[in-house]
Amino acid sequence: MNTIKRIFLLSFIAISASTAAMAQFAWGPKVGVALNTIHFNKEIINDVVNSENQAGFTGGIMMEFTAPVINLGFDASLMYVHRPSVKSGNGETASRDYIELPINLKYKIGLPVVGHIITPYVFTGPSFAVLVGKKEITEAFENKSFDMAWNVGVGLQFFSKLQIGASYAFGLSNAITSKVGITSDGSVDGKNRYWTVTAAWLF
Repeated sequence: MNTIKRIFLLSFIAISASTAAMAQFAWGPKVGVALNTIHFNKEIINDVVNSENQAGFTGGIMMEFTAPVINLGFDASLMYVHRPSVKSGNGETASRDYIELPINLKYKIGLPVVGHIITPYVFTGPSFAVLVGKKEITEAFENKSFDMAWNVGVGLQFFSKLQIGASYAFGLSNAITSKVGITSDGSVDGKNRYWTVTAAWLF
């Protein structure tokens, strides 16, 4: 029995090592658009701020590792993100600029016959962002210097080079908070929630 266990263990190690050795690495530029909403913990009157569906952009570089046998891997990106976040009652748009690091577990769905032309994939993972530039909404609010979110998304890969992906991110930390109570029941905090559509060209 011990011999069988050793053989099984050695076989598992050999398969794992060979899979790691064959892991495919790719990298390339990545650009996209983001549709951002601030989800407040309390209702905010639109005359004060309007946080719904503000469009911004993102750009940077992505790297990807994929195990070819199981089509499972991960990607990580270093991105600059511009988020017009809310509009104040006088029509001015407040914006926030981030350096963002999304890290995703990615599974590519192999298709017979056309797999070398088009490959669907799904992904999920955390995103970490550091605030590098801002324009305040009003004197009543301040932006937090760090933001964390969780992404879920789908995409298509074409000819093993071009990846078009769409994701939705749920804010896990407060991205914005009121300096003073602007409602009768205390301060107001807001989390980022955003759609992102990106295109990446991998080498």
